[in-house]
Amino acid sequence: MTATTAADLVLVPRPRSLVVNGEGPSVDCAVVERRVDGLAPEAFELDITTDGVEIRHGDDAGLRYGRATLAQIRSQIRLEGGTHLPALAIRDRPDFAVRGYMLDISRDRVPTRETLERLIELMELARINQLQLYTEHTFAYRDHEKVWRDASPMTVDDIAWLQRCCAEAGIELVPNQNCFGHMDRWLKHEPYRQWAETPDGYEPVPGMHRPPAVLAPTVANAEFALSLFAELLPNFSSRRVHIGCDETFELGLGVSRQEAERVGKQEVFARHLERLVTPLCAEGREFLFWDDIIRKKPSVLERLPAEAVAVAWTYEGPKDPSNIPHAPAEVEEMLSDLDIELTGSAGGFAPIIEPLAQLGRPFWVAPGTSSWNSLIGRIDNAIANLTDAAVTGRAYGASGYLITDWGDGGHLQPPSISFGPLLFGGAVSWCVDANRDLALAPVLDRFVFGGAIGESLATLGGLSARTGRLAYNGSPLDAVMGRGATSFVSGDADASQLVDVVAVLDEAIDALPRIPLGCADAALVGEELMTAARLARQGAWRLLERAGGKVPDVTARRADLAESIALQRECWLARSRPGGLPDSIARLERVLAGYGT
Repeated sequence: MTATTAADLVLVPRPRSLVVNGEGPSVDCAVVERRVDGLAPEAFELDITTDGVEIRHGDDAGLRYGRATLAQIRSQIRLEGGTHLPALAIRDRPDFAVRGYMLDISRDRVPTRETLERLIELMELARINQLQLYTEHTFAYRDHEKVWRDASPMTVDDIAWLQRCCAEAGIELVPNQNCFGHMDRWLKHEPYRQWAETPDGYEPVPGMHRPPAVLAPTVANAEFALSLFAELLPNFSSRRVHIGCDETFELGLGVSRQEAERVGKQEVFARHLERLVTPLCAEGREFLFWDDIIRKKPSVLERLPAEAVAVAWTYEGPKDPSNIPHAPAEVEEMLSDLDIELTGSAGGFAPIIEPLAQLGRPFWVAPGTSSWNSLIGRIDNAIANLTDAAVTGRAYGASGYLITDWGDGGHLQPPSISFGPLLFGGAVSWCVDANRDLALAPVLDRFVFGGAIGESLATLGGLSARTGRLAYNGSPLDAVMGRGATSFVSGDADASQLVDVVAVLDEAIDALPRIPLGCADAALVGEELMTAARLARQGAWRLLERAGGKVPDVTARRADLAESIALQRECWLARSRPGGLPDSIARLERVLAGYGT
Protein backbone atom coordinates (compact mmCIF):
# COMPACT_ATOMS: atom_id res chain seq x y z
CA MET A 1 0.00 0.00 0.00
CA THR A 2 1.32 3.45 -0.93
CA ALA A 3 -0.03 6.93 -0.18
CA THR A 4 -1.38 8.34 -3.42
CA THR A 5 -2.27 11.87 -2.32
CA ALA A 6 -1.00 14.40 0.19
CA ALA A 7 -4.16 13.80 2.24
CA ASP A 8 -3.20 10.15 2.70
CA LEU A 9 -0.12 11.10 4.70
CA VAL A 10 -0.37 12.03 8.38
CA LEU A 11 2.65 14.27 9.02
CA VAL A 12 3.52 16.71 11.78
CA PRO A 13 4.24 19.47 11.19
CA ARG A 14 2.57 19.42 7.82
CA PRO A 15 5.02 20.59 5.15
CA ARG A 16 4.72 24.00 3.57
CA SER A 17 4.59 22.36 0.16
CA LEU A 18 3.82 18.69 -0.53
CA VAL A 19 3.10 17.17 -3.92
CA VAL A 20 2.53 13.40 -4.29
CA ASN A 21 3.19 11.87 -7.72
CA GLY A 22 2.23 8.21 -7.39
CA GLU A 23 4.44 5.30 -6.39
CA GLY A 24 8.12 5.66 -5.65
CA PRO A 25 10.99 3.35 -4.71
CA SER A 26 11.22 0.63 -2.09
CA VAL A 27 10.50 1.79 1.44
CA ASP A 28 14.03 0.73 2.42
CA CYS A 29 15.87 2.43 -0.45
CA ALA A 30 19.09 4.34 0.21
CA VAL A 31 18.99 8.09 0.86
CA VAL A 32 21.26 10.75 -0.58
CA GLU A 33 21.83 13.71 1.76
CA ARG A 34 23.29 16.85 0.24
CA ARG A 35 24.14 20.23 1.77
CA VAL A 36 23.39 23.08 -0.62
CA ASP A 37 23.84 26.83 -0.52
CA GLY A 38 20.88 29.18 -0.72
CA LEU A 39 18.41 27.32 1.51
CA ALA A 40 17.02 29.30 4.45
CA PRO A 41 18.10 28.30 7.97
CA GLU A 42 16.38 25.05 9.03
CA ALA A 43 14.88 24.59 5.55
CA PHE A 44 15.02 21.32 3.65
CA GLU A 45 13.87 19.76 0.39
CA LEU A 46 12.84 16.11 0.20
CA ASP A 47 12.44 14.45 -3.19
CA ILE A 48 11.29 10.85 -3.57
CA THR A 49 11.32 9.60 -7.16
CA THR A 50 11.52 6.26 -8.87
CA ASP A 51 15.29 6.80 -8.88
CA GLY A 52 15.60 7.14 -5.11
CA VAL A 53 15.40 9.58 -2.17
CA GLU A 54 17.31 12.84 -1.74
CA ILE A 55 17.33 15.29 1.18
CA ARG A 56 18.82 18.69 0.47
CA HIS A 57 19.56 21.01 3.39
CA GLY A 58 21.48 24.15 4.21
CA ASP A 59 22.33 23.40 7.85
CA ASP A 60 22.21 20.65 10.46
CA ALA A 61 18.70 21.58 11.58
CA GLY A 62 17.37 21.27 8.05
CA LEU A 63 18.94 17.83 7.75
CA ARG A 64 17.43 16.81 11.10
CA TYR A 65 13.94 17.86 9.99
CA GLY A 66 14.29 16.27 6.57
CA ARG A 67 15.30 12.97 8.14
CA ALA A 68 12.42 13.17 10.64
CA THR A 69 9.89 13.78 7.87
CA LEU A 70 11.19 10.83 5.87
CA ALA A 71 11.05 8.66 8.98
CA GLN A 72 7.38 9.59 9.50
CA ILE A 73 6.58 8.64 5.90
CA ARG A 74 8.44 5.33 6.11
CA SER A 75 6.84 4.43 9.43
CA GLN A 76 3.38 5.15 8.06
CA ILE A 77 3.89 3.07 4.92
CA ARG A 78 5.24 0.12 6.92
CA LEU A 79 2.41 0.38 9.43
CA GLU A 80 -0.10 0.12 6.60
CA GLY A 81 1.67 -2.89 5.09
CA GLY A 82 3.17 -1.01 2.16
CA THR A 83 6.43 -1.87 0.43
CA HIS A 84 7.02 1.32 -1.58
CA LEU A 85 7.32 4.97 -0.68
CA PRO A 86 5.11 7.49 -2.43
CA ALA A 87 6.84 9.59 -5.08
CA LEU A 88 6.69 13.14 -3.74
CA ALA A 89 8.34 16.52 -3.44
CA ILE A 90 8.44 18.46 -0.13
CA ARG A 91 9.70 22.01 0.27
CA ASP A 92 9.75 23.23 3.85
CA ARG A 93 11.06 26.06 6.03
CA PRO A 94 9.88 27.77 9.26
CA ASP A 95 7.79 30.91 9.74
CA PHE A 96 9.63 31.73 13.01
CA ALA A 97 13.33 31.25 13.61
CA VAL A 98 12.73 30.71 17.34
CA ARG A 99 9.96 28.31 18.29
CA GLY A 100 10.06 27.81 22.03
CA TYR A 101 8.31 26.01 24.86
CA MET A 102 8.29 27.44 28.39
CA LEU A 103 7.26 25.15 31.24
CA ASP A 104 6.35 26.61 34.63
CA ILE A 105 8.28 24.72 37.32
CA SER A 106 7.52 27.17 40.13
CA ARG A 107 3.82 26.56 40.87
CA ASP A 108 4.57 23.41 42.88
CA ARG A 109 5.23 20.93 40.04
CA VAL A 110 8.91 20.32 39.26
CA PRO A 111 9.13 17.54 36.65
CA THR A 112 11.25 14.43 37.01
CA ARG A 113 14.01 13.78 34.51
CA GLU A 114 11.84 11.13 32.86
CA THR A 115 9.07 13.69 32.36
CA LEU A 116 11.53 16.18 30.88
CA GLU A 117 12.75 13.48 28.48
CA ARG A 118 9.16 12.87 27.38
CA LEU A 119 8.65 16.58 26.76
CA ILE A 120 11.87 16.84 24.78
CA GLU A 121 10.69 13.98 22.55
CA LEU A 122 7.49 15.92 21.85
CA MET A 123 9.40 19.13 21.21
CA GLU A 124 11.65 17.37 18.74
CA LEU A 125 8.61 15.94 16.98
CA ALA A 126 7.01 19.41 16.75
CA ARG A 127 10.29 21.08 15.64
CA ILE A 128 10.35 23.29 18.71
CA ASN A 129 13.93 24.49 19.01
CA GLN A 130 14.05 26.21 22.41
CA LEU A 131 13.18 25.15 25.97
CA GLN A 132 12.79 27.41 29.00
CA LEU A 133 11.98 26.29 32.54
CA TYR A 134 10.23 29.19 34.26
CA THR A 135 11.80 29.58 37.70
CA GLU A 136 10.92 31.65 40.72
CA HIS A 137 12.31 29.66 43.66
CA THR A 138 13.09 26.24 42.19
CA PHE A 139 16.80 26.46 41.40
CA ALA A 140 19.17 25.41 44.20
CA TYR A 141 21.09 28.66 44.68
CA ARG A 142 24.03 28.17 47.03
CA ASP A 143 23.19 30.87 49.56
CA HIS A 144 19.38 30.68 49.49
CA GLU A 145 18.46 27.22 50.79
CA LYS A 146 15.74 28.71 52.99
CA VAL A 147 13.81 29.59 49.84
CA TRP A 148 14.09 26.31 47.89
CA ARG A 149 14.58 23.76 50.68
CA ASP A 150 11.14 22.12 50.38
CA ALA A 151 10.67 22.59 46.61
CA SER A 152 12.75 19.72 45.13
CA PRO A 153 14.59 22.29 42.98
CA MET A 154 16.63 21.90 39.84
CA THR A 155 20.33 21.58 40.62
CA VAL A 156 23.52 22.31 38.71
CA ASP A 157 23.72 18.60 37.85
CA ASP A 158 20.12 18.63 36.60
CA ILE A 159 20.84 21.56 34.31
CA ALA A 160 24.00 19.90 32.96
CA TRP A 161 22.03 16.74 32.20
CA LEU A 162 19.18 18.68 30.60
CA GLN A 163 21.64 20.73 28.56
CA ARG A 164 23.00 17.49 27.06
CA CYS A 165 19.51 16.16 26.31
CA CYS A 166 18.51 19.36 24.58
CA ALA A 167 21.71 19.53 22.53
CA GLU A 168 21.16 16.00 21.24
CA ALA A 169 17.65 17.02 20.11
CA GLY A 170 18.75 20.29 18.48
CA ILE A 171 17.08 22.38 21.18
CA GLU A 172 18.49 25.52 22.84
CA LEU A 173 18.10 25.50 26.63
CA VAL A 174 17.51 29.06 27.84
CA PRO A 175 17.60 30.16 31.49
CA ASN A 176 14.42 31.79 32.78
CA GLN A 177 14.53 33.37 36.26
CA ASN A 178 11.96 35.89 37.41
CA CYS A 179 13.62 38.63 39.42
CA PHE A 180 11.14 41.49 39.95
CA GLY A 181 7.50 40.38 40.19
CA HIS A 182 6.29 36.93 41.29
CA MET A 183 8.84 36.85 44.11
CA ASP A 184 6.35 35.88 46.83
CA ARG A 185 8.07 32.53 47.44
CA TRP A 186 11.15 34.55 48.40
CA LEU A 187 9.48 37.45 50.20
CA LYS A 188 7.56 35.25 52.63
CA HIS A 189 10.91 34.57 54.32
CA GLU A 190 13.20 36.81 56.33
CA PRO A 191 15.41 38.68 55.50
CA TYR A 192 13.95 38.82 51.99
CA ARG A 193 10.62 40.32 53.10
CA GLN A 194 12.25 43.66 53.84
CA TRP A 195 13.34 43.88 50.20
CA ALA A 196 9.74 44.03 49.02
CA GLU A 197 7.94 46.98 47.47
CA THR A 198 5.31 46.48 50.20
CA PRO A 199 6.87 44.40 53.03
CA ASP A 200 3.56 44.19 54.90
CA GLY A 201 1.58 43.39 51.78
CA TYR A 202 -0.99 45.57 50.09
CA GLU A 203 -4.71 45.97 49.42
CA PRO A 204 -5.63 46.16 45.72
CA VAL A 205 -9.13 47.04 46.94
CA PRO A 206 -10.17 47.81 50.52
CA GLY A 207 -10.52 44.64 52.54
CA MET A 208 -8.56 42.42 50.12
CA HIS A 209 -5.07 41.91 51.55
CA ARG A 210 -2.34 40.41 49.43
CA PRO A 211 1.13 39.33 50.62
CA PRO A 212 4.20 40.98 49.09
CA ALA A 213 5.24 39.60 45.71
CA VAL A 214 7.32 42.38 44.09
CA LEU A 215 10.87 43.42 44.87
CA ALA A 216 11.28 47.15 45.35
CA PRO A 217 12.96 48.73 42.29
CA THR A 218 16.19 49.63 44.09
CA VAL A 219 19.86 49.42 43.23
CA ALA A 220 20.36 46.87 46.02
CA ASN A 221 17.64 44.61 44.64
CA ALA A 222 19.08 44.87 41.15
CA GLU A 223 22.43 43.75 42.57
CA PHE A 224 20.67 40.85 44.31
CA ALA A 225 19.03 39.75 41.05
CA LEU A 226 22.33 40.02 39.19
CA SER A 227 23.95 37.82 41.85
CA LEU A 228 21.39 35.13 41.02
CA PHE A 229 22.17 35.40 37.32
CA ALA A 230 25.90 35.27 38.03
CA GLU A 231 25.37 31.85 39.60
CA LEU A 232 22.71 30.59 37.18
CA LEU A 233 23.87 31.63 33.71
CA PRO A 234 27.26 29.83 33.58
CA ASN A 235 25.30 26.54 33.63
CA PHE A 236 23.82 27.31 30.19
CA SER A 237 25.51 27.56 26.81
CA SER A 238 22.83 29.92 25.50
CA ARG A 239 23.59 33.64 25.38
CA ARG A 240 19.89 34.38 25.91
CA VAL A 241 18.24 34.84 29.29
CA HIS A 242 14.60 35.46 30.21
CA ILE A 243 14.41 37.75 33.24
CA GLY A 244 10.61 37.71 33.62
CA CYS A 245 9.50 40.97 35.29
CA ASP A 246 5.77 40.44 34.64
CA GLU A 247 2.81 41.34 36.80
CA THR A 248 4.60 43.74 39.15
CA PHE A 249 1.17 44.54 40.54
CA GLU A 250 2.10 46.53 43.65
CA LEU A 251 4.78 48.58 41.94
CA GLY A 252 4.23 52.22 42.90
CA LEU A 253 2.28 51.37 46.04
CA GLY A 254 5.15 51.25 48.53
CA VAL A 255 8.85 51.99 48.32
CA SER A 256 8.55 53.46 44.83
CA ARG A 257 5.31 55.41 45.43
CA GLN A 258 6.84 58.88 45.24
CA GLU A 259 8.90 58.09 42.15
CA ALA A 260 5.89 56.51 40.42
CA GLU A 261 3.71 59.52 41.20
CA ARG A 262 6.40 61.76 39.72
CA VAL A 263 7.31 59.89 36.51
CA GLY A 264 4.73 57.10 36.14
CA LYS A 265 4.80 53.38 36.92
CA GLN A 266 6.02 52.39 33.45
CA GLU A 267 9.03 54.70 33.74
CA VAL A 268 9.89 53.27 37.16
CA PHE A 269 9.64 49.80 35.68
CA ALA A 270 11.90 50.68 32.73
CA ARG A 271 14.50 52.29 34.97
CA HIS A 272 14.77 49.16 37.08
CA LEU A 273 14.89 47.00 33.97
CA GLU A 274 17.81 49.11 32.81
CA ARG A 275 19.66 48.37 36.07
CA LEU A 276 19.16 44.68 35.47
CA VAL A 277 20.04 44.42 31.82
CA THR A 278 22.92 46.83 31.33
CA PRO A 279 25.43 44.45 33.00
CA LEU A 280 23.94 41.47 31.12
CA CYS A 281 24.27 43.28 27.80
CA ALA A 282 27.88 44.09 28.65
CA GLU A 283 28.43 40.31 28.75
CA GLY A 284 27.06 40.02 25.21
CA ARG A 285 23.70 38.57 26.19
CA GLU A 286 20.24 39.00 24.70
CA PHE A 287 17.56 39.27 27.34
CA LEU A 288 13.84 38.63 27.20
CA PHE A 289 11.19 40.17 29.44
CA TRP A 290 7.40 40.08 29.62
CA ASP A 291 5.71 43.08 28.03
CA ASP A 292 2.58 43.53 30.17
CA ILE A 293 3.75 46.42 32.36
CA ILE A 294 4.89 48.62 29.48
CA ARG A 295 1.77 48.13 27.32
CA LYS A 296 0.24 51.43 28.41
CA LYS A 297 3.45 53.28 27.55
CA PRO A 298 5.62 51.20 25.20
CA SER A 299 7.81 54.21 24.38
CA VAL A 300 9.71 53.60 27.64
CA LEU A 301 11.42 50.76 25.79
CA GLU A 302 13.50 53.35 23.98
CA ARG A 303 15.68 53.74 27.06
CA LEU A 304 16.64 50.04 26.86
CA PRO A 305 19.41 48.58 24.68
CA ALA A 306 18.66 46.86 21.39
CA GLU A 307 19.29 43.47 23.04
CA ALA A 308 16.05 43.93 25.03
CA VAL A 309 13.34 41.72 23.53
CA ALA A 310 9.78 42.23 24.77
CA VAL A 311 7.73 39.02 24.95
CA ALA A 312 4.09 39.89 24.26
CA TRP A 313 1.63 37.51 25.90
CA THR A 314 -2.08 36.90 25.94
CA TYR A 315 -3.74 33.56 26.55
CA GLU A 316 -7.24 33.99 25.16
CA GLY A 317 -8.14 33.35 21.54
CA PRO A 318 -9.75 36.33 19.75
CA LYS A 319 -13.44 36.48 20.54
CA ASP A 320 -16.44 38.74 20.75
CA PRO A 321 -16.17 40.92 23.90
CA SER A 322 -19.55 39.51 24.98
CA ASN A 323 -17.81 36.16 25.48
CA ILE A 324 -15.37 37.58 28.04
CA PRO A 325 -16.48 37.39 31.70
CA HIS A 326 -17.22 40.65 33.46
CA ALA A 327 -16.31 41.21 37.09
CA PRO A 328 -18.15 43.66 39.35
CA ALA A 329 -17.32 47.30 38.57
CA GLU A 330 -15.03 47.75 41.56
CA VAL A 331 -13.10 44.60 40.68
CA GLU A 332 -12.80 45.67 37.02
CA GLU A 333 -11.39 49.00 38.23
CA MET A 334 -8.93 47.22 40.52
CA LEU A 335 -7.84 44.91 37.70
CA SER A 336 -7.32 47.88 35.38
CA ASP A 337 -5.13 49.56 38.02
CA LEU A 338 -3.10 46.35 38.06
CA ASP A 339 -2.83 46.45 34.24
CA ILE A 340 -5.22 43.50 33.76
CA GLU A 341 -7.80 44.18 31.07
CA LEU A 342 -10.31 41.34 30.74
CA THR A 343 -12.20 42.78 27.79
CA GLY A 344 -8.92 43.80 26.15
CA SER A 345 -8.07 40.14 25.69
CA ALA A 346 -10.91 39.80 23.20
CA GLY A 347 -8.76 41.36 20.48
CA GLY A 348 -6.04 38.72 20.60
CA PHE A 349 -2.46 39.65 19.79
CA ALA A 350 -2.95 42.43 17.25
CA PRO A 351 -3.61 45.36 19.64
CA ILE A 352 -0.82 44.18 21.93
CA ILE A 353 2.00 43.82 19.41
CA GLU A 354 1.16 46.62 16.99
CA PRO A 355 2.74 49.30 19.26
CA LEU A 356 5.87 47.16 19.64
CA ALA A 357 6.13 46.69 15.89
CA GLN A 358 5.74 50.45 15.34
CA LEU A 359 8.73 51.07 17.61
CA GLY A 360 10.84 48.93 15.29
CA ARG A 361 12.17 46.85 18.17
CA PRO A 362 12.46 43.05 18.30
CA PHE A 363 9.65 41.22 20.05
CA TRP A 364 8.25 37.73 20.49
CA VAL A 365 4.71 36.41 20.85
CA ALA A 366 3.77 34.07 23.69
CA PRO A 367 0.47 32.15 23.52
CA GLY A 368 -0.32 29.30 25.89
CA THR A 369 -1.47 25.71 26.19
CA SER A 370 -4.64 26.80 28.08
CA SER A 371 -4.10 23.88 30.44
CA TRP A 372 -3.69 25.75 33.74
CA ASN A 373 -6.73 26.43 35.93
CA SER A 374 -8.57 23.85 33.84
CA LEU A 375 -7.83 20.33 35.16
CA ILE A 376 -8.68 18.83 31.72
CA GLY A 377 -7.65 21.59 29.32
CA ARG A 378 -9.39 24.18 27.14
CA ILE A 379 -8.40 22.84 23.75
CA ASP A 380 -10.61 25.11 21.64
CA ASN A 381 -9.18 28.21 23.28
CA ALA A 382 -5.65 26.83 23.01
CA ILE A 383 -5.98 26.26 19.26
CA ALA A 384 -7.46 29.74 18.73
CA ASN A 385 -4.79 31.41 20.86
CA LEU A 386 -1.86 29.48 19.35
CA THR A 387 -3.10 30.14 15.80
CA ASP A 388 -3.67 33.84 16.44
CA ALA A 389 -0.14 34.19 17.79
CA ALA A 390 1.30 32.55 14.68
CA VAL A 391 -0.77 34.52 12.17
CA THR A 392 -0.49 37.89 13.88
CA GLY A 393 3.09 37.45 15.02
CA ARG A 394 4.20 36.60 11.48
CA ALA A 395 2.25 39.56 10.03
CA TYR A 396 3.89 42.04 12.41
CA GLY A 397 7.39 40.57 12.18
CA ALA A 398 7.81 38.81 15.53
CA SER A 399 11.20 37.14 15.76
CA GLY A 400 10.14 34.41 18.19
CA TYR A 401 7.17 32.31 19.27
CA LEU A 402 7.07 30.97 22.84
CA ILE A 403 4.42 28.43 23.91
CA THR A 404 3.78 28.92 27.62
CA ASP A 405 2.60 26.15 29.93
CA TRP A 406 1.75 27.67 33.29
CA GLY A 407 0.88 26.04 36.61
CA ASP A 408 -1.47 28.55 38.23
CA GLY A 409 -3.48 27.13 41.09
CA GLY A 410 -0.99 24.43 42.04
CA HIS A 411 -0.42 22.87 38.60
CA LEU A 412 -3.11 20.26 39.16
CA GLN A 413 -3.47 19.43 35.46
CA PRO A 414 -1.31 16.45 34.41
CA PRO A 415 1.44 16.95 31.81
CA SER A 416 -0.43 14.89 29.20
CA ILE A 417 -3.17 17.55 29.05
CA SER A 418 -0.55 19.85 27.48
CA PHE A 419 0.75 17.36 24.92
CA GLY A 420 -1.83 18.27 22.26
CA PRO A 421 -1.46 22.07 22.53
CA LEU A 422 2.32 21.70 22.62
CA LEU A 423 2.28 19.73 19.39
CA PHE A 424 -0.20 22.08 17.72
CA GLY A 425 1.77 25.16 18.77
CA GLY A 426 4.94 23.72 17.35
CA ALA A 427 3.18 22.96 14.07
CA VAL A 428 1.63 26.42 13.56
CA SER A 429 4.82 28.19 14.59
CA TRP A 430 6.66 26.15 11.95
CA CYS A 431 4.13 26.95 9.19
CA VAL A 432 0.73 28.30 10.13
CA ASP A 433 -0.65 28.16 6.59
CA ALA A 434 -0.12 24.40 6.40
CA ASN A 435 -1.04 23.56 9.99
CA ARG A 436 -3.82 25.86 11.21
CA ASP A 437 -6.41 23.17 10.40
CA LEU A 438 -4.24 20.27 11.59
CA ALA A 439 -6.40 17.35 12.74
CA LEU A 440 -4.84 16.95 16.16
CA ALA A 441 -6.48 13.71 17.30
CA PRO A 442 -4.99 11.38 14.64
CA VAL A 443 -1.59 13.02 15.02
CA LEU A 444 -1.65 12.42 18.78
CA ASP A 445 -2.83 8.85 18.27
CA ARG A 446 -0.11 8.04 15.76
CA PHE A 447 2.92 9.92 17.05
CA VAL A 448 2.38 10.61 20.77
CA PHE A 449 0.21 7.94 22.39
CA GLY A 450 0.18 5.02 19.98
CA GLY A 451 -3.53 4.46 20.42
CA ALA A 452 -6.98 5.97 19.97
CA ILE A 453 -7.11 8.54 22.74
CA GLY A 454 -6.90 11.81 20.80
CA GLU A 455 -10.66 12.22 20.42
CA SER A 456 -11.12 11.64 24.15
CA LEU A 457 -8.65 14.42 24.91
CA ALA A 458 -10.43 16.73 22.48
CA THR A 459 -13.79 15.94 24.07
CA LEU A 460 -12.50 16.57 27.60
CA GLY A 461 -10.79 19.79 26.50
CA GLY A 462 -14.05 21.11 25.08
CA LEU A 463 -16.12 20.70 28.25
CA SER A 464 -15.07 24.01 29.81
CA ALA A 465 -17.13 25.82 27.17
CA ARG A 466 -20.27 23.77 27.91
CA THR A 467 -21.26 24.93 31.40
CA GLY A 468 -23.21 28.08 30.57
CA ARG A 469 -20.58 30.23 32.30
CA LEU A 470 -17.95 32.47 30.69
CA ALA A 471 -14.34 32.11 31.78
CA TYR A 472 -11.04 33.92 31.38
CA ASN A 473 -7.68 32.25 32.10
CA GLY A 474 -9.28 29.03 33.21
CA SER A 475 -12.27 26.70 33.21
CA PRO A 476 -15.51 27.11 35.18
CA LEU A 477 -15.09 23.45 36.17
CA ASP A 478 -11.90 24.38 38.01
CA ALA A 479 -12.87 27.84 39.27
CA VAL A 480 -15.97 26.59 41.09
CA MET A 481 -13.73 24.46 43.32
CA GLY A 482 -12.85 27.69 45.16
CA ARG A 483 -9.10 27.07 45.12
CA GLY A 484 -8.14 30.76 44.89
CA ALA A 485 -6.93 30.37 41.33
CA THR A 486 -6.34 33.26 38.93
CA SER A 487 -9.22 32.69 36.53
CA PHE A 488 -12.33 34.86 36.23
CA VAL A 489 -15.83 33.61 35.49
CA SER A 490 -19.27 35.14 35.16
CA GLY A 491 -22.74 34.10 34.05
CA ASP A 492 -25.13 31.42 35.23
CA ALA A 493 -24.54 27.68 35.11
CA ASP A 494 -26.80 25.81 32.68
CA ALA A 495 -28.29 22.66 34.23
CA SER A 496 -29.11 20.93 30.95
CA GLN A 497 -25.62 21.40 29.59
CA LEU A 498 -24.04 20.31 32.87
CA VAL A 499 -26.03 17.07 32.91
CA ASP A 500 -24.38 16.26 29.58
CA VAL A 501 -20.96 17.35 30.91
CA VAL A 502 -21.27 14.97 33.86
CA ALA A 503 -22.30 12.16 31.52
CA VAL A 504 -19.27 12.74 29.31
CA LEU A 505 -16.98 12.78 32.35
CA ASP A 506 -18.56 9.59 33.71
CA GLU A 507 -17.88 7.84 30.42
CA ALA A 508 -14.29 9.12 30.28
CA ILE A 509 -13.58 8.08 33.87
CA ASP A 510 -14.65 4.56 33.00
CA ALA A 511 -12.94 4.35 29.61
CA LEU A 512 -9.63 6.19 29.89
CA PRO A 513 -7.65 3.64 31.95
CA ARG A 514 -8.76 0.87 29.58
CA ILE A 515 -7.79 2.47 26.24
CA PRO A 516 -4.87 0.45 24.81
CA LEU A 517 -1.89 2.70 24.10
CA GLY A 518 1.52 1.97 22.67
CA CYS A 519 3.58 4.70 24.37
CA ALA A 520 6.03 3.93 27.16
CA ASP A 521 3.92 5.85 29.71
CA ALA A 522 0.62 4.31 28.57
CA ALA A 523 -0.66 3.19 31.96
CA LEU A 524 0.23 6.52 33.55
CA VAL A 525 -1.48 8.52 30.79
CA GLY A 526 -4.73 6.64 31.37
CA GLU A 527 -4.55 7.00 35.14
CA GLU A 528 -3.66 10.69 35.21
CA LEU A 529 -6.32 11.65 32.67
CA MET A 530 -8.92 9.63 34.56
CA THR A 531 -7.91 11.39 37.79
CA ALA A 532 -8.13 14.81 36.14
CA ALA A 533 -11.60 13.90 34.82
CA ARG A 534 -12.70 12.90 38.34
CA LEU A 535 -11.58 16.26 39.70
CA ALA A 536 -13.36 18.05 36.85
CA ARG A 537 -16.50 16.05 37.68
CA GLN A 538 -16.34 17.46 41.19
CA GLY A 539 -16.51 20.92 39.63
CA ALA A 540 -19.35 19.90 37.32
CA TRP A 541 -21.34 18.53 40.26
CA ARG A 542 -20.91 21.83 42.12
CA LEU A 543 -22.10 23.85 39.17
CA LEU A 544 -25.00 21.50 38.55
CA GLU A 545 -26.06 21.74 42.17
CA ARG A 546 -26.03 25.54 41.97
CA ALA A 547 -28.17 25.34 38.83
CA GLY A 548 -30.76 23.26 40.68
CA GLY A 549 -29.83 19.90 39.15
CA LYS A 550 -29.59 16.53 40.83
CA VAL A 551 -26.15 15.49 42.11
CA PRO A 552 -24.82 12.75 44.41
CA ASP A 553 -25.20 13.48 48.12
CA VAL A 554 -22.44 15.10 50.15
CA THR A 555 -21.22 11.80 51.57
CA ALA A 556 -20.73 10.30 48.12
CA ARG A 557 -19.01 13.43 46.76
CA ARG A 558 -16.71 13.61 49.77
CA ALA A 559 -15.70 9.97 49.34
CA ASP A 560 -15.12 10.47 45.62
CA LEU A 561 -12.92 13.53 46.22
CA ALA A 562 -10.91 11.72 48.90
CA GLU A 563 -10.21 8.89 46.43
CA SER A 564 -9.37 11.40 43.70
CA ILE A 565 -6.87 13.18 45.96
CA ALA A 566 -5.15 9.86 46.69
CA LEU A 567 -4.94 9.16 42.94
CA GLN A 568 -3.63 12.66 42.31
CA ARG A 569 -0.78 12.00 44.74
CA GLU A 570 0.18 8.80 42.92
CA CYS A 571 0.06 10.36 39.47
CA TRP A 572 1.98 13.44 40.63
CA LEU A 573 4.83 11.39 42.05
CA ALA A 574 5.05 9.40 38.81
CA ARG A 575 5.65 12.58 36.79
CA SER A 576 6.99 15.17 39.24
CA ARG A 577 9.27 15.62 42.20
CA PRO A 578 7.73 15.53 45.68
CA GLY A 579 8.67 19.04 46.82
CA GLY A 580 5.60 20.97 45.73
CA LEU A 581 3.08 18.20 46.29
CA PRO A 582 1.95 19.16 49.82
CA ASP A 583 1.22 22.75 48.75
CA SER A 584 -0.67 21.65 45.65
CA ILE A 585 -2.67 18.91 47.35
CA ALA A 586 -3.58 21.27 50.21
CA ARG A 587 -5.73 23.20 47.74
CA LEU A 588 -7.82 20.10 47.13
CA GLU A 589 -7.86 19.16 50.79
CA ARG A 590 -9.44 22.53 51.59
CA VAL A 591 -12.23 21.63 49.17
CA LEU A 592 -12.58 18.26 50.88
CA ALA A 593 -12.77 19.91 54.29
CA GLY A 594 -15.59 22.08 53.00
CA TYR A 595 -17.78 18.98 52.68
CA GLY A 596 -17.63 18.50 56.44
CA THR A 597 -17.15 15.20 58.23
